[in-house]
Amino acid sequence: MSTPYPFTAVVGQTDLRLALLLNAVSPAVGGVLVRGEKGTAKSTAVRALSALLPQVDVVPGCRFSCAPAAPDPACPDGPHEPGPGQARPARMVELPVGASEDRLVGALDIERALAEGVKAFEPGLLADAHRGILYVDEVNLLHDHLIDLLLDAAAMGASYVEREGVSVRHAARFLLVGTMNPEEGELRPQLLDRFGLTVEVAASREPAQRVEVVRRRLAYEDDPAGFATRWADDERDVRARVVAARALLPKVALGDTALLQIAATCAGFEVDGMRADIVMARTATALAAWAGRTDVRKEDVRQAALLALPHRRRRNPFDAPGLDEDKLDEILDGFPDEEADPEPDPEPEGPDDDGGPDGDGGGVPPQSGGPETAHAPDAPEEAAPETPESRETPEPQPSAPQGGADGPEQAAVRASEPFRTRMLSVPGLGEGAAGRRSRARTAHGRTTGAQRPRGHLGKLHLAATVHAAAPHQKARGRSGPGLVIRKDDLRQATREGREGNLVLFVVDASGSMAARQRMSAVKGAVLSLLLDAYQRRDKVGLITFRGATAELALPPTSSVDAAASRLERLPTGGRTPLAAGLLKAREVLRIERLRDPSRRPLLVVVTDGRATSAGAVGGDPRELSARGARLLAAEGVASVVVDCETGPVRLGLAGVLAADLGGPAVTLDGLRADSLAGLVKNVRTAVTSAASDTNRRAA
Repeated sequence: MSTPYPFTAVVGQTDLRLALLLNAVSPAVGGVLVRGEKGTAKSTAVRALSALLPQVDVVPGCRFSCAPAAPDPACPDGPHEPGPGQARPARMVELPVGASEDRLVGALDIERALAEGVKAFEPGLLADAHRGILYVDEVNLLHDHLIDLLLDAAAMGASYVEREGVSVRHAARFLLVGTMNPEEGELRPQLLDRFGLTVEVAASREPAQRVEVVRRRLAYEDDPAGFATRWADDERDVRARVVAARALLPKVALGDTALLQIAATCAGFEVDGMRADIVMARTATALAAWAGRTDVRKEDVRQAALLALPHRRRRNPFDAPGLDEDKLDEILDGFPDEEADPEPDPEPEGPDDDGGPDGDGGGVPPQSGGPETAHAPDAPEEAAPETPESRETPEPQPSAPQGGADGPEQAAVRASEPFRTRMLSVPGLGEGAAGRRSRARTAHGRTTGAQRPRGHLGKLHLAATVHAAAPHQKARGRSGPGLVIRKDDLRQATREGREGNLVLFVVDASGSMAARQRMSAVKGAVLSLLLDAYQRRDKVGLITFRGATAELALPPTSSVDAAASRLERLPTGGRTPLAAGLLKAREVLRIERLRDPSRRPLLVVVTDGRATSAGAVGGDPRELSARGARLLAAEGVASVVVDCETGPVRLGLAGVLAADLGGPAVTLDGLRADSLAGLVKNVRTAVTSAASDTNRRAA
C-alpha cells in the first residue's frame, strides 16, 4: 500500500485545509466542494484528510459499518446483538466518474443467485462510505444517473435499492467531498447545494512558495515513507486537535446574536432555501470549537459565510461564484458583538499557537515550520484565490471605428436577458454519452429489451438469461437448486435514455447584425441556448464569422460558461462571409467526429441569412454559402437556423439557408418555450417542408 502525502505538508491552500478540517471536526457541516485549476493539490489534500479522522467503532462482521452503541435496525446484516465494537480507521471511498449504478448502490449477487438459487445483496460504494468520506474526483463529469442517486442518499441518509427482485435499505451517512476544474463544466444546482462548503483554489504566484511546493513534492517522491515520518509529529498534533475540537463541539453555544447575523447574511445575499442558514450555523460552531472556544463570534460567522455561501448565490451557471466581502462586512456591522467572555480562552491542544482562521488561537497547521522547511525561506502570505476572470489575459479593447472594405468594427454589446428555449434535438437513435437532449441507446435508462452481448457483457438482463437457460436444464443434468448457465444463455439488457450532443454555434457577427441593436437580442438568444445546453449536459463550440473569415472562438468543450464569456466580448462589424462560417463548421465537425465518433452534432446557425463576402475563395457569396450548406446536409449533420432578421421588410434568406441545410428556421421569438405553441421540437420535422419549398422554387 502506497504512503499517502501528509496533510500538514501541503503548502498554502489555507481555505482548502480549513474547510476539510472543519468537516473533520463536525461531519454535519456537509462536505466540501473544491473548485480550481489543475495541479493545485486538490486531490492530494482530500486524500490526506482520512489519516486525520478519528477511528470509528463498528459491529464486527457488519458490511454496513453499524455502530455498536446504536446499530441500524434495518441493517441487511442485522439484527445485531449488543456487544463490544471493533475499532477501525475511517474509510475514504473514491467514486470513479465512470462507475456503474450497481457499483454505487449495490445489486443482486449474480454469482450466488445463479449458482445457489438464493437472493443475496452485494453492497456498493455507498455502504462502504457510511460513517466515512465519499470522494468524487472531477465530480462535474459524473453521469446524471449517479448524481441522482447521490442526491437521494445525501438527502435521506440512507440508500434504497429496488431492483431485480431485491429490496434493501441501509444507512448511508457520509462526508461528501468533490473536486472539479470549472473549465470542464459546472455542476447541477441540486448537487451543488448538497456540498456544505466550497473553496476556490489557485496556484500561488509567489516564487518562494512555488519553490517550496516543488521541494516537498520531490522529497516525497524520492522517499515517501521517510517523508511521512518527518511529518508524523505534525500529523499527530493535528489529529489530537481534531479529537479535542470534536469533544468541545457539544459545549459550544450559538447565541441569538450569532443566529441573527447568520439569518441576515443569508437574506442579504438572497440565498434560496434554508440549507445555507443551517450550514452556516454548523460551520460557525465548528470554527469556534476548532479555535478552542465555547462561544461563536462575529468572525466565525464571517468565515462561515465565505465558505458556505459563494456556491449558493449563483442564479445561473454563467454567474461567477464569489461573495462581496464589503457587503458582508456591512451586514455584520449592523449587529453588536456578543458580550466578551471575561475568562481567557482555553489554549487549544494542537500543533500551532499562531492564530486561527480569524487570528484567534485556532488556525490550520503551520506551513513553514516543518522538517522540510528548516533551511527554507519563509513562505509569503498566500495570495487570495484567483477567479477564472482574473486569470484571463485581458483582451485588447476594440480600437476606434475605422473605415475600410469591410466597414467599421463596433464594440461588443451586452446580451439581453436569457429565456427558456424550446427543445431542439437530433433525429434518430444515437449511442453517445449520457445526457438529456436526444434519444439514444445508453447504459442507463429504461430497459426496452434484451439481446445477446456483443463483445464484453454489460448490464445483465437476468430474466432473459434465466428464460434462455430454462429449457436446457434437464439436458444439462441439473440436480441442485442452482441453474446450469452457459455462455450462450447470457442476455444483455438494452436500454434507452437520452444522450448529450455536440452543439456547435455558428454566429454571424457581421455589420448587418448590429442594425437596430439586433446583436443584443441575438446574444441573449445564444446565451439562452447555452443555458439549455448546460442543463442537457452537452458539449458546446462557438464559431463566429465577420469581415472575410470565420474564427473558432471556442473549441468544443463541456464548459458552457467559457462559451458565454467569449460571446459577451464578441464585437461586430464588416461584411458577411457566411460560406466561411459553414465551411469552418464542417472542418470542426470532421475533427470532432474522429475524436468522439459516438457524440452526434447539432449545428445551430445564428444569422439573418445574408452572404456578402466570399472571403479569399472568390466567387458569388450566395452560391458559395448554398454549396457549403448542402455539403453539411449531405453528411447528415442535423441543423437549425435561428433567423435574426427583423423589421417590416424581410428577405427570407435564413429560410433559404435552412432549406439547403435540411433543417428548420426558427425566429428569435419562436425560439422561446412559451411564445409559439406547436413549435417543432425535433429537427427532423422541418425536413419535409424544406424539401417541398425547394421543389417549388425549382419548378
